[in-house]
This record gives sequence, structure tokens and C-alpha cells, in this order.
Amino acid sequence: MFAFRSLKGRHLPTRSFKYVLAPSQRSISSSPAQLGKTVDATTTSTELKATTETQDIKALDDLLKVVSEKANPAHHNIILRTPVLWSEALLNATSASKSSNEDHPIEAPAPEQPLPPRYMHDTYAEILLPFASSPELLERYTNAWGGLRTGMLMEHLDSLAGSISYKHMLGPDVETIGRIRERGFYMVTASVDRLDVLAPLSPVRDIRLSGMVIYTGTSSMEVAVKMEALGASGVEDTLLLGRFSMVCRDAQTRKARPVNPLILGSREETALYSIGENAKKRRQSLALRSLSMVPPSSTEAEELHSVYLQYAQDSGLSDYERVWMGETNLEKTMLMFPQERNVHQKVFGGYLMRLAYELGFANASLFTRSHVTFMSLDSISFAKPVPIGSILRLTSQILHTTPPGELPGVVHVGVQANVVDVRTGHEQTTNDFRFTWYPDDGAAVVRQVVPKTYQEAMLWLEGKRALEMGNQIRGERNKKPST
Repeated sequence: MFAFRSLKGRHLPTRSFKYVLAPSQRSISSSPAQLGKTVDATTTSTELKATTETQDIKALDDLLKVVSEKANPAHHNIILRTPVLWSEALLNATSASKSSNEDHPIEAPAPEQPLPPRYMHDTYAEILLPFASSPELLERYTNAWGGLRTGMLMEHLDSLAGSISYKHMLGPDVETIGRIRERGFYMVTASVDRLDVLAPLSPVRDIRLSGMVIYTGTSSMEVAVKMEALGASGVEDTLLLGRFSMVCRDAQTRKARPVNPLILGSREETALYSIGENAKKRRQSLALRSLSMVPPSSTEAEELHSVYLQYAQDSGLSDYERVWMGETNLEKTMLMFPQERNVHQKVFGGYLMRLAYELGFANASLFTRSHVTFMSLDSISFAKPVPIGSILRLTSQILHTTPPGELPGVVHVGVQANVVDVRTGHEQTTNDFRFTWYPDDGAAVVRQVVPKTYQEAMLWLEGKRALEMGNQIRGERNKKPST
């Protein structure tokens, strides 16, 4: 998950990134006949869902601004982790292992203390990246084309979301996390929802990352994060906006642990809470209609058959070049070092996000044979932690492409992170990332990815769903108000 490597140590004065909320879905019946009807109905209602989602995003942007103004400026800082040397962490792990193998009575868990409720603005935190006034800082974030390294900003957003979740649990005036075993709990990132770029990430202005908790369940919370560009005249432009889903775990049992409830002290806070609650329900509904759970709709099956007829023979009559999905793999294998660990002595989730983003970017560039621009992060799931010292294999694949339309063409890339057991060669999936890019040189994407196996066909359809939702969202945002 997140690693609270001190941002102050990186000369980032403590002072969010635009995620689009998952679309609203109706519940799916267990009846096979009704399942098919529901999935078909969901497919045909994409435009309505995109409209609802866009309205939530616009409201979220405005509401966060109002509620954040109530926050105490003295508590805007992020919570930092208490440094633990890796040698000390290894010693503690060895001692704990020996203790567990000895015949010791199991200590009864400490009685649970009442959890004080929090106001949303109590959890507000921000980070300022003064690119306009600090050439040295800008140099560390500049990519080869003069823009900003988006993957590095994703790292900070993950740290920010983690810090906010701990601030919610510990209180607004707490400056360090302390020892996890002493605190009795820890926070982990469960998922990151859809992210769409609203404006170019310009390196000539300062950037502020901020966020707060907007919804709490029994053992989970939704953290809304925001990335803004700050102009010299005080103008604030939202660049990105979205949410991290965080869950609380008991430090000893690793089971779910309750989180502090929220106090809704205003209409704006009530509206934010409703957005967070509805987004959680939509995410659960999306999981139910995943192609790993239910078959594709009849419309999607027809589209797959059309692709088969058009590209299977590769007669050379098509205007586009067929590329089998299995031939688009690009891999990177790495050893995970302790310098990238988080407060739980696992690999920092933000670091994994950056690695996945950069590998996906490279694959999209190779596929399109041009430089590409980031459009959206469609989803990230965190299934298992990545241990320090493990061998991590990142595999990227082009999952879907669209022919030239409003843009030269769009490329949807999946990146899977697997931990490899060196003794058996067995791999376990820890993370799944989905990104979308398009070539920014105006060149048409004439290469079209085509699935060959059933599994690839399902990935192709999942990519198609993500691209359709993104296109609808951008279309709704770009609509001019009627006169």
C-alpha cells in the first residue's frame, strides 16, 4: 500500500488527481435469464451512467473545496511514519516467528475502546509541489519530453490517501503513525477507482495534492483526492479527482477492524457522504457484472463475432493491421528492495503504481509507434501485499484499441503484478492495473489488437467497456449547456 517515506525529506513543503466515480448499476439477479437481460440493459445504458458519473464528479470537485475550507491550517500536514531500520524489522520478524513456535498462551485481545467520530475536515491533508519556484524540484519530476512524470505523482497520491486514513483513525493533530503493533491496527489500499485527466499536467505551475475521508463503512473508508494547478493570481484549476478505497485491519489477527464514524455537520458533508456511499455500491455492482462472474451480453458476443470475421483471416483488405493480443506482451522482472517498503514492511503500493504506469506507457508507445498521452486510469485492484525480497514480475498487454475518431486512436493497456516463488516458479497475482493512452502526434493508430483465445476475448471486452465509459464521460463533460 502506501509508504510514508518523508516528503519533507524530499523538500516538499506539507501543505488531488481526478478519479471518476464508478458508474451506477442496478443489482444483478441470480437467475441466468435475468442475468443476460440485466447485462444487456447495462450495456445499452452507458450514456446514462456516464451522465450520472460526470454529475457526481462535478459535485465532488465543488463540495471538496467547500468542506476543506473548514480544516485547521495547522493540521494540513500529512502523517509521517516512524522510521524503523530494516535490520530492526528483520529482528522483530525473527523474534515473532520464534515466539509463535513456542508454547505460549495466547493473550486475550485488549478491550476495544469507543471510536470517537470525526468531521470530514479533520481528515484533510495536502502536499504542495512548488514547481514554478523550485527548478531543482521540477528537475526531479520532469520526463524526457518536458512534461511531468505521472507515475511519480501517483506515488504521492497513494501516500496521501494512506496518511489521510491514519489521520481519520488517530486524530487531526497526530504527526506520526508510531508502531503498528502498538497502535493495534493498520490501513491498506483495497482499490483505486477510475481516474480521468481533465487538463494537461503543466510543469510551469505549482501543484497541490489534497484529500479527505468522505465516507466510512464498518471497516472501510472512501478517501477523495484532488490534484490542482495553482496559478500566480490565485486561480486553482482541477487536474484530476478521484477516490481510494481503504480498509482497516487488526494488527494481530489481520481481520477487519472497525473505523471511526463520520459526523455530518453540513449539507455539503451529507452530499459528499452520499457520493462516497453510492460509489461504493456502484463498485460492488460492477464487480458482480465482471466477465469473470457472468457471460458477455448478446451484443458483446455479436461484436466479438464481427471482429473474428473481419480480422481472423487477415486477407489484407482491411485498412488496419491485425496484431494478436498474445503478441503484445511486455514484461519486467524486478527484485523488491527494503528501500521501497511501507509502514507494514511490505512494498509500497504507490511504488507499484509507478512501475505499472511506466511499463504500460512503454507498451502503448511501442504498439502505436509514437509518443502517447495519458488519458485515464480505469482501475487498480490490490489483492495481496508484495513482500520485501520477493521477485516481482510485471506483465503488460494491449487489451483493446479503437480506430481513429475524435482522437487518432486509443490504446487500453492492462498490467498484472505477480510475485514469483523462486523455489517452485509458482506465481501469485498481487495487483491488476488498467490504463488508457492515445498518440499525441496526431498519427492514426492503424494497428488493431485482436484476441485469439476465449480468455483474451474476455479481456478485450473488459477493455472495450472501459473505453466506452471513458468516451461517454468525456463527451458529457464537453457538452455545451443548452441555451
